[in-house]
Amino acid sequence: MTQLTEGAIEALSNGTGCNDAVLQLVNIRKIEGGNGSPRYRVMMSDGKHTLSSFMLSTQLNYMAEENILAPNCICVLKRHVTNILKDGRRVVIILEIDVIEPAGEVAGKLGDPTPYTEVLRECVYVGLMGCSVTASPQSAPAPEVRPPLQPQNRNEVNRGFTKDFGKKAPSAMPSTPGGSSKVVPIASLNPYQSKWTIRARVTNKSSIRTWSNSRGDGKLFSMEIVDESGEIRVTGFNQEVDKFFSLIEVGKVYYVSKGSLKIANKQYTSVKNDYEMTLNGESTFIPCEDSCDVPIVQCDFVSISDLENRDKDAIVDVIGVCKGVEEITRLTTKTNREVSKRTLNLMDMSGKVVTVTLWGEEAEKFDGSGQPIVAIKGAKLSDFGGRSLSASFSSTLMINPDIPEAYKLRGWYDKEGHAIDGQSLTEMKGGSGGGNTNWKTLSDVKTEHLGHGDKADYYTCIATIVYLRKENCLYQACPSQDCNKKVVDQQNGMFRCEKCDKEFPNFKYRLILSANIADYADNQWVTCFQESAEAILGQNAAYLGQLKDSNEAAFDEVFQQANFNTFVFRSRVKLETYNDESRIKATVMDVKPVDHKDYSKRLIMNIRKLSA
Repeated sequence: MTQLTEGAIEALSNGTGCNDAVLQLVNIRKIEGGNGSPRYRVMMSDGKHTLSSFMLSTQLNYMAEENILAPNCICVLKRHVTNILKDGRRVVIILEIDVIEPAGEVAGKLGDPTPYTEVLRECVYVGLMGCSVTASPQSAPAPEVRPPLQPQNRNEVNRGFTKDFGKKAPSAMPSTPGGSSKVVPIASLNPYQSKWTIRARVTNKSSIRTWSNSRGDGKLFSMEIVDESGEIRVTGFNQEVDKFFSLIEVGKVYYVSKGSLKIANKQYTSVKNDYEMTLNGESTFIPCEDSCDVPIVQCDFVSISDLENRDKDAIVDVIGVCKGVEEITRLTTKTNREVSKRTLNLMDMSGKVVTVTLWGEEAEKFDGSGQPIVAIKGAKLSDFGGRSLSASFSSTLMINPDIPEAYKLRGWYDKEGHAIDGQSLTEMKGGSGGGNTNWKTLSDVKTEHLGHGDKADYYTCIATIVYLRKENCLYQACPSQDCNKKVVDQQNGMFRCEKCDKEFPNFKYRLILSANIADYADNQWVTCFQESAEAILGQNAAYLGQLKDSNEAAFDEVFQQANFNTFVFRSRVKLETYNDESRIKATVMDVKPVDHKDYSKRLIMNIRKLSA
């Protein structure tokens, strides 16, 4: 008999989470949604307790409708998120669940579970002095219930802290822990107020940045905080960095008071507020445990298809499914600082795809497996290669965020969006951008006359190497980091680069490989430069250069082994004229191994389209 995970209900109810918990479904009930789409409320048991605060995410509705989830079945809770209602209750949203024993194979209810009553615990008060006081759950009295902030008319709020607002009943505004002032909304802040306290959630916190100039050294960090009325950027310098940086956590809610307010410099922030806040010696950040009515983030999402109509350098909020992600690369800036970079491709319900570039730590830790929903607040729009986005240090990146737009997008993608290749707004330049979109066969390239227009065309295909021209595939190039020009042997041990106007005692080998690739319909000659040629041959240019000079048989064997291997090719085609003769030149921009799982899915979708 399957053993249930005893204690899982208590952990989930307290918000501490429980991965891969084995639970029994006790009851499931359909709740009609206001927008016409039903939701399913579920009661679960761990053998000791039952809890009815489970909700099935809409993309899993089919499991209830097809009776996969039925009373008494045994399940493994794989993924979930927890939402907190205004009354403090937690609702567990089921994102992924597996049935390990169907209801028909289970005799009945396991154990003798009783309904779990959530114990109200006294909030942990952590002051800036470092003291911490907690009470045990058994002896803790119920904390004072703070009513939520009253909704404000946006136009009225933006005029400042008006007399009418000040006349609201005290019960409409929660008190701060010290009780010295009432909480006011962010939207009412202005430089003419001296005493105020806001209650807000930290949605983004930068790393510490330093500077050094003639006036001395310094450091700073910035963050963005939000409440139900709006958001504001907060910056701390020097002593405030030491005081606050380690205390403040992204996602947590704090009582904030006594910061300095000034007109916002829109050059450095995309936050929609006329003012920004600077921390000073009197500023305080006090943790707030009663945070259920403070929003997680405020976003004004723009459809990806609408990016074509936006101005260059516009700051936008976008949300989409991560259709594909490139490997991380590292660039060296003009100041000799190495920066990590990663590009990913987002698609939304408009069917359009846009390339997004992540930088630094966000690029290094991003995981695109499972095609997650990605929301970016404050991305910068560029016209490089059509339309593309960049997430700067001031942008907020959210993976599978717990917001309605994300659930709607996930449901659409799982139902029908995965069958759409998507039309990219970003042309592929030098192997980045665009992603694996615009799939074509080699015969399509000819029949659709790709490359005959004013601009080059980009396409993706799956093809097999049928012949490699090894003659003249290697050349001696300038050893400078940013120069790949062919050098001239001076016959005196030196090699001259005309571009750099220098002579070097050495050179580096580079590849320029001509290959014939074929699929079931046609074949095509393509040119592959350094990275793509190395991917096809499975060896780097330096090693191949050594083989060519020392072991011709081993050199030939590398080319023989590379024949008849299949890859995903991302290519650029353009009609070029040479000696009064026009012909299509195809250049491979990127080569990747075939992801057979993804390829099979796409074939199945194409079959369904054709059969329909």
